[in-house]
Amino acid sequence: MTTYLSILRGINVSAQKLIKMDALKKLYENLNFRDIKTYIQSGNVIFCSAENDPKELERIISSKIETEFGFEVPVIVLNVKTLEIIIGKNPFAKDDLKDSSFLHVTFLADNPMPFSKESILEKKAPAEEIHFTQNAVYLYCPNGYGKTKLNNGFLESKLKVKATTRNWKTVKKLQQLTLEQNEK
Repeated sequence: MTTYLSILRGINVSAQKLIKMDALKKLYENLNFRDIKTYIQSGNVIFCSAENDPKELERIISSKIETEFGFEVPVIVLNVKTLEIIIGKNPFAKDDLKDSSFLHVTFLADNPMPFSKESILEKKAPAEEIHFTQNAVYLYCPNGYGKTKLNNGFLESKLKVKATTRNWKTVKKLQQLTLEQNEK
């Protein structure tokens, strides 16, 4: 069995696409996943599966959510190693001058299509910083994520890929939970 983290996009936001975590956990149980643990209401689920293909797990989970709840929810599934790599590549986390409460990671479902960095950078506020990798975009938003134009929807439209964003505190907690699960 492999330990995975699935991150759902756009549930329980502004009373849209409501899914209670106990119902989500039950859905994962019905998919024969094991050792299921949810974290906060935004759709973060740690689980174990015999399936070795994260893309297949994304398809299975998303399809089951649509069947059970009647709406489409993009799902990104990462194994422990991939999550560790994404966390390790955050250039802003290593900067002691940056307040970690303003750090965010936008997880990408696929590699982005060729895109114009300039068209993204022109939307950046003066104090904001952004860094791109193959499967994540790192943001430093000292004025708050709620005020940035570099939000999830904007990045999805520019990169032509499904994505979901989590703050650094949540990312670090998810790392801890996946590592604990993986050690069992």
